[in-house]
Amino acid sequence: MATGVFESPTPDPFANMPRSLALSLPQGAAESIPVPPLPDPLDGGTVSAPNPGTRIPYTGGTPVETDVPTSLPFEFNKAGYKIAPDLPEALRPWRNRPTTWANANLSTGTYHLDANGVYMYYAADGKVYDHPVGQIQFALGCITSYRVEKDPTRKATFLKRARAQADRLIAKRVVTRGAWYFPYPFNLTNAEHSGVAYKAPWYSGMAQGEAISLFAQLAGLQDGLTEDEKVLYRTAADGAFASLLRGDNAAPWVVNKDKAGYLWIQEYPFKTAGTGDYTYNGMIFAMFGLWDYVQLTGNELAAQLYDGACTTMARYFSLLRNPRWYSYYCQTHRIPAVTYHHHHIALWQQMHWHTSSAVFAHQLDMLIEDFPPPGVKTGSMIAIAAGAHTLYKVGTKADGNYDKAQQDKILGSKKVTFAKATQAPIDIRRRIKGAGVWYRIAAGAYKGYWIGEAYPRVFLRGEHLPVTYQVPRTLTIAADASAEAIEFGTNGTAGTLKTLKYSEAHSLQFDRRSMVNGRSMLRIVSEELAGYWIPANQVVTDGR
Repeated sequence: MATGVFESPTPDPFANMPRSLALSLPQGAAESIPVPPLPDPLDGGTVSAPNPGTRIPYTGGTPVETDVPTSLPFEFNKAGYKIAPDLPEALRPWRNRPTTWANANLSTGTYHLDANGVYMYYAADGKVYDHPVGQIQFALGCITSYRVEKDPTRKATFLKRARAQADRLIAKRVVTRGAWYFPYPFNLTNAEHSGVAYKAPWYSGMAQGEAISLFAQLAGLQDGLTEDEKVLYRTAADGAFASLLRGDNAAPWVVNKDKAGYLWIQEYPFKTAGTGDYTYNGMIFAMFGLWDYVQLTGNELAAQLYDGACTTMARYFSLLRNPRWYSYYCQTHRIPAVTYHHHHIALWQQMHWHTSSAVFAHQLDMLIEDFPPPGVKTGSMIAIAAGAHTLYKVGTKADGNYDKAQQDKILGSKKVTFAKATQAPIDIRRRIKGAGVWYRIAAGAYKGYWIGEAYPRVFLRGEHLPVTYQVPRTLTIAADASAEAIEFGTNGTAGTLKTLKYSEAHSLQFDRRSMVNGRSMLRIVSEELAGYWIPANQVVTDGR
């Protein structure tokens, strides 16, 4: 019987966009998440010479250990995070940051090698200083390059450079409280971060943790060192690790527990016990030292500290995150980190690798969605549906990146209409402040204009920013909800589109997340749909 009420037909999503574009992928590998260059820890800070009469109590000489701590500095919250066993070499700490051959012989610039091959900081006033984090990170990159270098001469040079930094740190250490500390021999202030105001010598938990990585990785090398040399570096690793077993009840200190019982390794500990910048990236880089130390020694105290540090990062992710924009640099000041957000992405990816935890994988997803890395590979093309579109001019830097002075201000717009679906080259894809993710057109009549991402009307063709997980994750389609499943074709051949709907909640496993044709998609590995992709916004992942 006719009722006079008709259900509105569902519009065809591909009415203005051919399936040959929407359901296929071009040939070529996906553009991976880039590893950003290491930040300069002194960026934004002011360096000055130590006050007259300053004495730094360098220890030097043969190590003599006394009053070595043998227990945790205090009790702290632990959620049971463990180091992933048998992690592939390429996913281990620092393996993604090799030192180039050119930099292994760096002779000019603010940071370069002295006559002894030691990486030094050359200040604007002409003075030359040790910079512990700079030396350590340079050395760790040299070890990574040593592992993969085939040329014998270059290989020997990389190891020589790494050892020069390690030996310098050992010679310039300060031994106190039964631990080795690596002093900064200059004064430092940061106007934007109140509390970062130090008189030499001062100490950083980031340097302490990274030093553990350096010494542990040297001690664990399978070749290139004598047994006595390995013993020396193992002793140095032990000494550096001991600094993370000393709390903030005396000076110097780099480890404390907050009021809620969470462990912190402070990149910038303040003068008053228990206070600091609570910097996220510095703590995670220090955590890599715990990871390396456990690998070398199996030390249970290090494993507990690592568990506690992971627990802290997981717990305070909500304070680091800044939805739909750059994440925050530290907990104390909560300043959006334009230059550090993509470090957070890389570090969360590594925490997932190192623990195989779905918690860090899920949090990584959110960081990528909030502000995805803006780079696209050369030749990237967007598909644009037939019909009307608005293009925008935006106040940015010349390369299209965010300019704090212009704040992504809309400078103008243009309405255009295409009679049929078309394509255009782009040179950047990024979130615009207060808006969505947009593309900048790189050539043609609309060069320099931006257009918003909106599948299936406008999307970047192909797979972009892939993340492959160490262990499969779980997605769930809610009862009676619909989800798309696409098996993409290639080179203009439309793939298969299925609509999934179950009377009860249905779970599938996935091993990869990518932007695929302009949408966050999850690649299924469950047998019945292996190889299909499902949009992430149509499901729940890992119960969250």
